[in-house]
This record gives sequence, structure tokens and C-alpha cells, in this order.
Amino acid sequence: MYMTPQACREAGVAYPAYRLFVGFDVGKTFHVAHARLAGGGRVLTLRVGNDEAAVDSFLARCLERSGCDASEALVVVDQRRNIGTVVIRRARAAGMEVAYITGKREKKARELFPGVAKNDRKDAEVIAAAADGMPEALLPVPREDDGLEGARRLRSQLAFATKQATQCRNRVRAALVESNVAFERALDLSRPWALDVLERIGGPWQVLDAGRARLRRVAAGARPAELDALWDSLSGATRPTEEQVRSEAVTFPMLARRIRALDADADELSALVAEEVGDDETYECLLTVPGVGAATAAQLVASVSIESFRGSDRLASYCGLAPRDTQSGTTISSVSASPEGNRCLKNLLIFSCLSLVRGDSEFGRYYRACRARGMRHTPALKATARKRLKVIYAVMRDRRPYVPA
Repeated sequence: MYMTPQACREAGVAYPAYRLFVGFDVGKTFHVAHARLAGGGRVLTLRVGNDEAAVDSFLARCLERSGCDASEALVVVDQRRNIGTVVIRRARAAGMEVAYITGKREKKARELFPGVAKNDRKDAEVIAAAADGMPEALLPVPREDDGLEGARRLRSQLAFATKQATQCRNRVRAALVESNVAFERALDLSRPWALDVLERIGGPWQVLDAGRARLRRVAAGARPAELDALWDSLSGATRPTEEQVRSEAVTFPMLARRIRALDADADELSALVAEEVGDDETYECLLTVPGVGAATAAQLVASVSIESFRGSDRLASYCGLAPRDTQSGTTISSVSASPEGNRCLKNLLIFSCLSLVRGDSEFGRYYRACRARGMRHTPALKATARKRLKVIYAVMRDRRPYVPA
């Protein structure tokens, strides 16, 4: 697998002297590819169909024209999943190394080249030039044959289902605010009874028309105080137009059914991910870390290729748990964590620390020490998650169970 210059230095090996660099601006129907020799000599620029035969033909022509061996070529793509998969597989089948460059890095590299117009040919040329002159901008592409590709694909679908469920809940909240903001505040969409109300009765004005007795029967799992707050919210707002009320009678049950279906999909996918990684050694080791349960361990194993990260700081940055340091002259400041990174993993790592705050583990003691220094709950929880991530990184890297100090 491709090693970055930094990884080569840390491993005590020389960075390969690649002679041919091939940049692919990948697309669904076709790619635009640019091949160049080390130092800048153009070899070939072509539009390549997104199929194996077309990619094989282009790579073979590049090797023939350049006079290079496949082991001297580096192929770089700007997406390593879905539309970039064919290029990655065929390049590896031809004996070439493969790396990828993120869209943000490719955009910054493009700004260094003359001309302001963005097009596929320019992007492919920039990718190849970055591979030649700025190899530090490249990232390795994990191989699929490590036994976890099935779990990673299930994890990707799980993230998609979770994102859709969140969007539906946000849509419900937006519609409720427009209809009756007090009702929106009183309805906890994380509770199953709240979805029962929306699905079987409808929005706030359907609840009012149905009556308190019907609300009590449908929301059987709600506490009396919750039902009282929900019913009282209906008395302080003005009823909207009847056209809006009729539309809410259709949309709220529809959204509630959609949320239930997506939540069921997420539960099924979570179980399948856990089943896929159940025999994995890293998964078993992660279960020894305080606060890491089966769901968290499965998500980490399926989402993180630990060999892609040179240290816990890089993993923390990927998860959005590392602060952003800024420096100007002699002034250095550390601001809030970067909003970039894997948000799903970030939330998982933070909220799984809730079980530690009152425990006697080193992380529980660290949380309480942060609070004693004046930190609020959420920043202290994030700091605890960042500290625990160092342990998680070591456990995944070494595949050894956690042993308390």
C-alpha cells in the first residue's frame, strides 16, 4: 500500500522514486485522466470511460508512451469510494501504487496553477502535478481485502440511514414550529410515544380535535407531566388556516412512518455491523476500553483504517476532536475543535463517555478534574473523549487489550 513521505521517514525507508504520475478526475460516466513524467513532461491526457477495459487501455498506453515500469507509476484519484473504485482496482491489478487527494486539498493546489477556470482537464492535471511535486498532500487508499470491507459498506449505509432519519426529524420540528411552537417544545421526538402521536393522530391541531382522552390512549408510554405539557401547549396558540391543518393531517403521519422505518433500518444495520466484526481481534480489544460497548467498538472497527493515521492526533483530527491551533508571529492560540471530520464518530465518541462521568476509571476522574477547573459539562466531556481516544488509538494500532495504569 502507498506510504506517504512522512510515513516512510517514520518507518526508516526511502520514499519511492516514482517516474510516472497519473491523475484521475473521476466521474460517474467517464473520467478525465492526465499522465506526466517526474519533473513535468506530459505523457497523455484523455477522457476515459468508467469501465475496466477503458481504464486498462489508458494505463497501458501511459506505460508504453513513458517507457516506465508499472512499479514506477503512481495513480492518484480525487475520490476513493464509489466512482473511484474501478480506477483503484484496475491500477492495482496493473501493479501500480494508488493514492488519493481530498477535494479540499485538490482545490487549494489548483489555486497555485495559472488560470482561474475550473474544468475536468485542469483538475486531472493538478492532481498529477500535486502527486509529483507535493506528495505530502496525498493519502493512502486502504485495501479492500482485510476482511472488514463488508462491515465498512454496512457502516456507510448505516450513516446514510441515520442522516435521513435526522433530516426527517428536523423536517418535523420545522413544520411544528410553523404550526405551534409550544407544541414543538413539548414533543420529544426521541420518545416512541411522540411518533405514535404523530402517526396515529397527526399534528397539534389534529390532537386538539381528537381530544385529551384519545391523546392519553395513543401516548400510553408518556409520563403524566409530559401529557399535561403537550395538552397545555394547545391552548396558547392561534389555530392556522384550515388548509394548513388539512395538510398537516397528511404530512405528519407520513414523516412519522418514515422515521420509524429509518430507525428500524439503522437498528438492523447496527446489528449486522456488529455481527461482521464480532470475530475481529481489534473489536475484542476495544471492548476492554472503559465506556466502549459493542456498538461503539463495531463502528470504530468498520469506520477507521488505523494504518492510515500516523498518531492519535491525526485520528483525533479525523474525528473532529482536535482543537485548531493558530499562530501569528509569537502569538499562538487554540480555538474550538474543527467542525470537519467524521461527525458520526465524533458524536459516538463523546456521548459514549457519559457512562464514565461518575465512574472510578481514569477517564471518570479526568472528567471530574476538568469540571473542578471550571469547565462546563460539554467541554469536559469532549476533553474526556479526546483523552480516551489516545487509548483507543493505541489499542487499535497494537491490537492489545486496554490495561489500566
